[in-house]
Amino acid sequence: MSSSKGACLLKNLDRLSTNLPTSCGNITIRRSYCQGSKKQPNFGLMFDIDGVIVRGRRILPSAPEAFQKLVDSSGKFRVPCVFVTNAGNTLRSFKAEQLSDWLNIEVHEDQVIMAHSPLKMFDQYFDKEVLISGQGPTQEIANNLGFHKTTTVDQVRSAYPQLDCVDHTRRRLKPSLPPSSIPKMEALMLFGEPVRWETSLQLIIDILMTNGDLTGKPAVSYPHLPILACNMDLQFMAEVNMPRFGHGAFLTCLESLYKKVTGNDLIYTALVGKPSEITYYHAETMLETTAKSIGITHPITKLYTIGDNIHTDIFGMNLYREYVRRRRASKKRVVMQGARGLDMSLHDFNAITAEHCYSVLVRTGVYNENMEVLEHCPRDFLPVEAKLQEPNLTVSCVLEAVETIFKQENYS
Repeated sequence: MSSSKGACLLKNLDRLSTNLPTSCGNITIRRSYCQGSKKQPNFGLMFDIDGVIVRGRRILPSAPEAFQKLVDSSGKFRVPCVFVTNAGNTLRSFKAEQLSDWLNIEVHEDQVIMAHSPLKMFDQYFDKEVLISGQGPTQEIANNLGFHKTTTVDQVRSAYPQLDCVDHTRRRLKPSLPPSSIPKMEALMLFGEPVRWETSLQLIIDILMTNGDLTGKPAVSYPHLPILACNMDLQFMAEVNMPRFGHGAFLTCLESLYKKVTGNDLIYTALVGKPSEITYYHAETMLETTAKSIGITHPITKLYTIGDNIHTDIFGMNLYREYVRRRRASKKRVVMQGARGLDMSLHDFNAITAEHCYSVLVRTGVYNENMEVLEHCPRDFLPVEAKLQEPNLTVSCVLEAVETIFKQENYS
């Protein structure tokens, strides 16, 4: 597509957004499935979950009808779709089951990209001793990704209870695990916000200050141990009408504490999840796999991401658009922000088939057009060009997003 045609596409998207209804709150859900178009689509959709499909545990009213437009009469996807979430506290299989129940369609786990999913590419850490921070079945998640030697923050606390002394009601003198059960750590993996921030912050700093060996004396070893971090969302939208702190807030605390204690900047070996380009690359490869599984024989050349956060969903897709542009213009490998620790020479990035990437913002989540847009992007992705936080299209809800994309693509 030429640059003039690309500009025309964006104008058409803007025009379509102004002609569609602005409210999706009182939609009557229809249960009949769409019969579908005989034309095979050359576009694919990437959906955020929180703030787009659900708010906390509440399904947004437009979501089921939106996804009925994406399946055929037998309930199978006719448009390639994946779900890209910054959540990291559960397995892909469980999230796929949740989505299937919420949307009344069959979602396969291969359509789900969690914040931690791209870590499966960092295989040089699979056999290293890794400390894990987060919630949920963290060790099972790590094992599924390929990491074989893991220890949790709770296990460290059980072996070294006197290191955790902020909450006086929890303080213990005797360990419930022998200190010898905790090996010397070689890397840290931060899946998501922990339950007790003060415990995780303290013990992570302790591990960094002792170079992974809690039996040793603290010292400033810099560069420090490798840190693989997921989910940079400063805030997310749950049931209440105000955003809640996410893992990005925890990372901000960790960065500030490490800087205060050592005078040095915390360095991330990997910073994955949205808005990292490697997350969108991984999502694109999964989208291509999904397309083949539903019988689409040609490459997917257009990507649409639908999200509620300009600092992650919109910024991330726009960053990936620029990455795709640079990748196509250069015969050399192009470095991705957030993937410093990835040996680019060991991975084949020729799976990229996208030629155009579009970002779609919905108003059902964390975005508030009445609030001043402050800089909430992760530290490692600054400074941010203003245009990279501007969506190609702003709509009321996910149903309007799907309908607008169908009109633009002349797909029914």
